[in-house]
Amino acid sequence: MAFQIRSIAPACRSLNRTACLIKRPDSFARLFSSARIVLHENPLGLPRSGAPPTLPRMQRGLPTKRKLPGVDRIIAVSSAKGGVGKSTVSVNTALALAQAGKRVGILDADIFGPSIPKLLKLSGEPRLSENNQLLPMSNYGLKSMSMGYLVGEEAPVVWRGAMVQKAMQQLLHEVEWGGLDYLIIDMPPGTGDVQLTIIQRIILDGAIIVSTPQDIALIDAVKGLNMFKKTDTPVIGMVQNMSVFVCPNCSTHTHIFGTEGVVRTAEKHGLSVIGDVPLHASICQHADEGKPTVVAEPESVYAQAYRKIASAIIEKFT
Repeated sequence: MAFQIRSIAPACRSLNRTACLIKRPDSFARLFSSARIVLHENPLGLPRSGAPPTLPRMQRGLPTKRKLPGVDRIIAVSSAKGGVGKSTVSVNTALALAQAGKRVGILDADIFGPSIPKLLKLSGEPRLSENNQLLPMSNYGLKSMSMGYLVGEEAPVVWRGAMVQKAMQQLLHEVEWGGLDYLIIDMPPGTGDVQLTIIQRIILDGAIIVSTPQDIALIDAVKGLNMFKKTDTPVIGMVQNMSVFVCPNCSTHTHIFGTEGVVRTAEKHGLSVIGDVPLHASICQHADEGKPTVVAEPESVYAQAYRKIASAIIEKFT
């Protein structure tokens, strides 16, 4: 008896994967398994109903910006600096908008270090619509999509730039949001592949720059600000995060990261400070428990700070 070992071409593997999704009734709604095959043209492994159209390279030109179906306004929450609280500001602002009666979604654009699933206390894999689109996962009245739903919590995403760009395109255009008044995009640090893909592929209605007051953070935050200016993306304003720490025991105010740095930077660039969020002792606990501040302490001064940001967004587009 003889055996012949043959490799399967990528296109065949993709077709086999789609066939498996159709044959197994419990797997159409689930995306990934340990046997998932990652292809350059389809890094998220979404089933395809047919081959994507191809054009000669010279006919493709630059990417065409477009609106997302059913989404009225798209707001990027950004800072080229990491660790300044973009995700916390994004989630709480999105929830504040939802509490104001708006239909809101949040897209976690951090491919390598997604935070939204933890902040919203969500886990598991998203389901697929009848059109093979990802369906957002929801909690606290907020729809969300994140790379964190598509890989294991401790699984690293080790991809080069081309794969990251394609994955970001899929997260932008292959999610079925339904009707939204606002989609908040939680941007990753930097001014690289993900940022450029988002700016080139969709029409952003505005951007919010988040920074702590310290100079070391503001240096990079200004780079992010200038990125939006160069790409003609309107900047709604700046948010000064962790502006002051108020001791829960003695009420002493301590400016851990400096004083009014964001205010001075905003004035220099002709922008408004639309939010000033103090640093509070329970923020770490809220994040670990998956209960953002506007949910855990809705009447606190911290929740009020996020509602002020939400009000500035609503006012901007009213």
